[in-house]
Amino acid sequence: MNIGYQWLRALVPELTAAPEEIAEMLAMRGAPVEDLLHLGEGLEDIVIARVEAVRPHPNADRLSLCTVEGGEGEIQVVCGAPNVRAGAYYPFAPVGATLPGGMKIRKAKIRGESSVGMLCSEKELALGRDSGGIMELRGAWTPGASMVDALRLDDARLDVEVTPNRGDLLSHLGVAREVSPAGVDGVRLPAIPGLDASPELRFADADADADADIPSGSVAVRIEDADLCSRYIAAVVRGITVGPSPEWLQARLRSVGARPINNVVDATNYVLLELGHPLHAFDLRTLKGPEIIVRRVKKGEAIRTLDDVERKLAPDMLAICDAAGPVAIAGVMGGADTEVTEESQAILLECALFEPASTRATRRALGMSTDASYRFERGVDPEGMERAVRRAVEIILATAGGEAEPQTTDVVARPFERVEVALRPARVEKVLGVPFEEARIREILEPLGFPVDAPGGAASGDRALSVSVPGFRSYDVRREIDLVEEIARVHGFDRFPDVLGAFRPGTVPDDALFGLQDELRGLLVARGLLEAQTPAFAPAAEGDVEVLNPVSAEDGALRRSLLPALFRRMEYNFARGARDIRLFETGTVFGPPPKKGERPHEETRIAVVLTGDREPAHWATPPMPVDLWEVKGILEAVLGGSRHPEWALDSIGDIAAATRFDRDAAWEARGEDGVVLGYGGRVAAGVVDAPAWAGDLWALEIVLPENPDAPEPPLFRALPHFPGVARDVALIVPDAVPADEVARVIGAHGGEYLERVQLFDLYRGEGIPESSRSIAFRLHFRSPERTLTDADVEAAMKRIDEALREEAGVQPRGP
Repeated sequence: MNIGYQWLRALVPELTAAPEEIAEMLAMRGAPVEDLLHLGEGLEDIVIARVEAVRPHPNADRLSLCTVEGGEGEIQVVCGAPNVRAGAYYPFAPVGATLPGGMKIRKAKIRGESSVGMLCSEKELALGRDSGGIMELRGAWTPGASMVDALRLDDARLDVEVTPNRGDLLSHLGVAREVSPAGVDGVRLPAIPGLDASPELRFADADADADADIPSGSVAVRIEDADLCSRYIAAVVRGITVGPSPEWLQARLRSVGARPINNVVDATNYVLLELGHPLHAFDLRTLKGPEIIVRRVKKGEAIRTLDDVERKLAPDMLAICDAAGPVAIAGVMGGADTEVTEESQAILLECALFEPASTRATRRALGMSTDASYRFERGVDPEGMERAVRRAVEIILATAGGEAEPQTTDVVARPFERVEVALRPARVEKVLGVPFEEARIREILEPLGFPVDAPGGAASGDRALSVSVPGFRSYDVRREIDLVEEIARVHGFDRFPDVLGAFRPGTVPDDALFGLQDELRGLLVARGLLEAQTPAFAPAAEGDVEVLNPVSAEDGALRRSLLPALFRRMEYNFARGARDIRLFETGTVFGPPPKKGERPHEETRIAVVLTGDREPAHWATPPMPVDLWEVKGILEAVLGGSRHPEWALDSIGDIAAATRFDRDAAWEARGEDGVVLGYGGRVAAGVVDAPAWAGDLWALEIVLPENPDAPEPPLFRALPHFPGVARDVALIVPDAVPADEVARVIGAHGGEYLERVQLFDLYRGEGIPESSRSIAFRLHFRSPERTLTDADVEAAMKRIDEALREEAGVQPRGP
């Protein structure tokens, strides 16, 4: 939103801050200034010139030879603008002048004709974006006069960044309320030059019943769709003379980058920029009676808009219609057939309140955006409609003459009611960490336009203040927390203490699947892998679920597997000379819906790709490439940490055709009922476009449980205070008995003091019977309450010896 500094000061007479100070103030209030432009800077050499005559260039079809009076006699200028005409006034840069972009004007010959100076466009002067023609100055001017002085360009323009929820800042009035030293009480509308007396306009009572007999103006209005338009005001002004706006009005518009058009259109644009409420003027004689109808579009209706484009309208759009059909697209743009022209003598001035969501949907469907739609879709002030109409009528009477009908047509389909929000000072302190007394809350909110009432009957520390939300903030301030935010931003985020107050950590645990993914990430990162993130969109050959609105023609489906995208990441790294690649990804894959009409099936998976050496190169060890055993170890580690209740590895089955693994170096993981949980192994040749120097490529992909069991919460156990006792036992174990079975028996019969069982030796050879081996365990005993005696440990060892003989057929090894 472009804000003129002098315009802002006219609204806030007590404002003495410089433009730079205002920019800093707005930034602290949450509306930073993206750019600050001093309008007259760089235009000191530009003067006003009158074109006396225009004739074609003898050697160029698109160039003209202009006789220009720039204050020092007539000179010749070659001009290529299509809008140059004799008798008009334009900005002129004489020889030696420097334009804002740094270009210096020199005398030149263009196609054989001399050109002494340059007639300038808005864009060349940094006063606007129009570069299609030179900037014509309406009205009468003095040739040779300084353009900065004549156009009142001793001004500054602030480009304020406005967030979508702050539609009230899309006007000078809204910004004035933010920077006024006295708040809303210090803001007043400046007088209109040339206005003899304010018109006596009468409006309907906004609190009256919509069906009541309300006096209306000479134009009837009917709202058929009250859900999309809650109020419509139509004011009529007759006997006007349409022409150029006076210099003060043009200067105001130019100060914010707007282009003056004529006094009626300029009046509506002025009100839009000053008060933030869009208005539209219809040529009254072009409207076909007997009334204006605000309704949804009927099938097949169309309109030629002001930009001279024929637009087909959809039935869900809201239109302003006369007896013949649509004359405007509600909240977006008017029609060309009812446009105000120089022949217009009477106008109907529209001021309405349209539903933001409907305006946004219409604007998007038509592929267009206007100053009006930009404001309507963010919400305009429902309490400022009468003020906007009165202001526009005043400017039209002062600049175009005529007479306004005293009675407006004011139809209120849904009266606006202010929202009352309860605000607890205790809640403010709890959220912001700083106490705010009632007096301080009033001091902050009331200057912003929020009346504060303190109902009695409760203790001061417990009672809630009743805050009335003004119309211009009714779209974004609806709850108590919104008022807390207002207090914080006005108080100043930089003024809150740096120390953190007391807080209570959350007790709601994370979803078990998220925790599982974090655990697996930690496991793989510890093994030296890097996490990758690839989009879920994939080519049609890699997915079963079609995307209705794909981001690109190449990626029109949702992926069924994580590996293809990781393979492309490998190819990307190969193309850049990387040999050692260790990547993993955890994400969602998609399959066809279980039943027609249902959502696609989703699974969370984790995938790994590896190639190259197992570890970074080091002088002390030879390079060791990734091999079958490391990949199998990672696969088992991921399966073991994935919380599947049961799983087992087997040779890869039919899935090999889809994943293209080498059958002699690949596995398939199966869970309960033979369900495939994943697979891994060496990637077959040709699946990845790998260079000749690349090593074997390995990959795996595992399906994670949809609802994994939550891990047991960690329990605190104090460090032991008493010493432990260790005993070593060597056993003759038959080859048919697994070592973990021996360890299980030891643990089951070791008693309450057995703390840990550790296998530390395996021996085959002399003294050991055939089909057996010697396994040695170290047993650690400890009591948390006392120092153990030899009797305690010997009793446990005796129980273990008996259990091993009876349950596992294991004998102690002799000396």
